[in-house]
Amino acid sequence: MENFRKVRTSEEEMPLPFPDLPPDVVEMKVKEGSKIRNLMNFAMAQMELKGRRQIVFSGCGRAVTKTITCVEIMKRKLGGLHQVTKVRYKTVLEVWENQDPLPNGPAQNLTVHKNVPSICILLSRDPLDPNQTGYQPPEPRHEAGENTSGSSTKGLKRPLPPPCEELLPKKLQVQVSDSPRGLGTTTGQLDH
Repeated sequence: MENFRKVRTSEEEMPLPFPDLPPDVVEMKVKEGSKIRNLMNFAMAQMELKGRRQIVFSGCGRAVTKTITCVEIMKRKLGGLHQVTKVRYKTVLEVWENQDPLPNGPAQNLTVHKNVPSICILLSRDPLDPNQTGYQPPEPRHEAGENTSGSSTKGLKRPLPPPCEELLPKKLQVQVSDSPRGLGTTTGQLDH
């Protein structure tokens, strides 16, 4: 494979896995190289300025985590959104071209079919069927200034657990035996 380079990648087109979506629903197709800031600016404008009731985020392969990040940001900023998550596999087609073709021979291409994980997340201002697989109700809203965690750490939903004992610094015993300089034996404690 060292003589091959990827020249083209294409994804299998699949319908959204949510029944009864309006035909003009906005689908945010998140790619590996997408900038979260750009995605969120567009999505927030659709939901706040244009008054959309539903939006779908989708991504596959390495874009799955970025897709989830966008959804969590939107849920935190807007609040009160119902969510349905669907996970599936998508076929990605990669075309690789030989960089060292045989002299007087045809150019050699290699086609690779990959099944990669894919996620589709529907966010809705309107209630969704709570019995469908992947449903998450909106998080309860907290009043402004209400502090549920008992600390002033912004953005945390629950207090952090106490640190594990084995991760705390330990006292280290150091013993130096007869050194060539004649300093003798020393025992001390050092903080690690």
